[in-house]
Amino acid sequence: MHELLSRLPGTSAGGDSDCGCRPEANGDRLVVDASDCPAGGQVERSSDCRATVVDALAERDVETVVTRTEGTVRAYEDEAAGLLVAAGRFLEAAAFHDERLAERARTDPLAAAREATGRAGPVARIAAETGLAACAARAESYDHALRPFVGPRVSRSRVAARPPPDARLVSTRDLETGATVRVYERPDDAVRTYHLAPLELDFDEAAAATLTAARDRIAAGSVAGGERAPGRAVRTVASERRGKSESGNGSESGGDQAVEDLVAVLRKHTRGYGVLEDLFADDRVSDVFATAPVETRALRVRVDGEAMRTNVRLTEDAAAALASRFRRESGRAFSGADPTLDAAVETENRGVRVAGVTDPVSDGVAFAFRARDADAWTLPALVRNDTLPADAAALCSVAVERGVAGLAAGQRGAGKTTFLGALLWALPPGTRSVVIEDTPELPVTTLADCGRDVQALRSSLDGTGPSPTEALRTALRLGSGALAVGEIRGEEAGVLYEAMRVGSNDGAVLGTIHGDGGAAVRERVVTDLGVPESSFGATDLLVTLESADTPDGTERRVRRIEEVRTGGDGRDVTFAALYDRDDDGLASTDRIERGNSHLVDSLCRPGERYADLRERLADREAWLAGLADAGHTDPRRVERARARRLTDERDAAATNHDGGVS
Repeated sequence: MHELLSRLPGTSAGGDSDCGCRPEANGDRLVVDASDCPAGGQVERSSDCRATVVDALAERDVETVVTRTEGTVRAYEDEAAGLLVAAGRFLEAAAFHDERLAERARTDPLAAAREATGRAGPVARIAAETGLAACAARAESYDHALRPFVGPRVSRSRVAARPPPDARLVSTRDLETGATVRVYERPDDAVRTYHLAPLELDFDEAAAATLTAARDRIAAGSVAGGERAPGRAVRTVASERRGKSESGNGSESGGDQAVEDLVAVLRKHTRGYGVLEDLFADDRVSDVFATAPVETRALRVRVDGEAMRTNVRLTEDAAAALASRFRRESGRAFSGADPTLDAAVETENRGVRVAGVTDPVSDGVAFAFRARDADAWTLPALVRNDTLPADAAALCSVAVERGVAGLAAGQRGAGKTTFLGALLWALPPGTRSVVIEDTPELPVTTLADCGRDVQALRSSLDGTGPSPTEALRTALRLGSGALAVGEIRGEEAGVLYEAMRVGSNDGAVLGTIHGDGGAAVRERVVTDLGVPESSFGATDLLVTLESADTPDGTERRVRRIEEVRTGGDGRDVTFAALYDRDDDGLASTDRIERGNSHLVDSLCRPGERYADLRERLADREAWLAGLADAGHTDPRRVERARARRLTDERDAAATNHDGGVS
């Protein structure tokens, strides 16, 4: 067989064609050094490169074909690798029967397959047995059949540059990172494609090679570290290459690419989170999923609530590097002994919560990334986006202001943490707050920046820090103001409810919990977490949120607001809905209006009547609605408006006290 192959035109005894590519088997991959190839190892475009690869596959099977230049990597996987492997099998088997057709399969396997299947005899059988006929039947052209996943060598991710075949363009969007996003749909596919074209996808080989050399300078420590290292490395390499180019001894410095673009891309892949920076630069993207094994499965995203596949894949090295970085930055174990991870990171544009798994609970490393809101949410913001109406927001606002014990409940992704964060802005400005979280998501920094007295406590579920119970006991010693618990899910529930029952805090006690409504939350707290029913009865208010599919996409909203009622001994807990959702949205059940709300009655201060509190609720409703209508929903604007309102209230109270006009 070796002698037959060596006699085929354009084939050397070593199996290499004249394209300059040098293939080498590496496990289940064929790695092709295309540094000296005029075509850059672009198998889909160069018949010479195809011949080199097919020759190398004549006596071996692989799962992936990878071609590498100085700056760029192209990975041919799945059906693309299948076509090349099938062509190699066909070449080996058909050369004895028809050397001319075997030679054609080296450079043009699609045409060879069509010719073979149109004939009778052994070559038709060989085309079927090797899989070449089936691969060719699915292919329209080499651009589709050999669609590579491409990326610069500095990147650990690869993108398919061309859209899916037969796809219709739905929308286009440019991102701040320089990337372009196109959404495609196909008539035979219910899932649309989120097609990302990063800035570096359009770099020429000279620019990509400059990035590789600059990355190597940083890795070797020959460029000063820190945030400026990418810029220094790129400019140093570009200058050296420019000098060689001008003397006729080297390649271009970086093609026509602006140095600023090269620096931005290098920083993204060495200091940032790579392709995640591009994906989360799109404010429509809320979630990114990397499913194991990551190197064979494209990333999935959730865009405005819609699940889409992408044209992006992480490499195995990318998953390992991300795992190492998250482990280092979070200070938490993530290995076979501790195969789960919960962490929070900051990309260039947004904060992101990371959930990770690895062996043995998963077939390799996998991640779920969820964006945290770039801006802290306030109650006026939730009114403006229809999470809840202004009158319901007013009830929550006054209740928190007056020290309610309340829970935000719902399933994962319903918006519980966002809602809890908005409630924190309803606390009186002078209140000291202690916030307990295992993964930072609540707007502690923004609260502090706006002058609030807030102390964050980090708890740990893996033994690397204080347990939630220890953190809660510490919080109760740090101050007697408001207390917020990011998520109630373990033995800390008993400590929290005992503190609520005996009144350890003189401010609001707030938290989130998984559960779909009052009965489900009671079951979880009392039965699953072992809190006595009499202690659970210290809860005043329960707000249940939901994530619902609507014609405009997935909507996170409040589904019900309930007050908690107990019998005389604190037992026999029941729930009474104050607001409930119907076809027209979230609406009052009229319990407050009829004077039948135990919660409203309990919020009245000494000397204040139920009717007085209803007037305050109406005033608060008008205030929140006014801010929402005017778009004044960011924390600083809301804080300024609250300061003016409180000043006006104090002035009015002073006037009344002095006997002025009320």
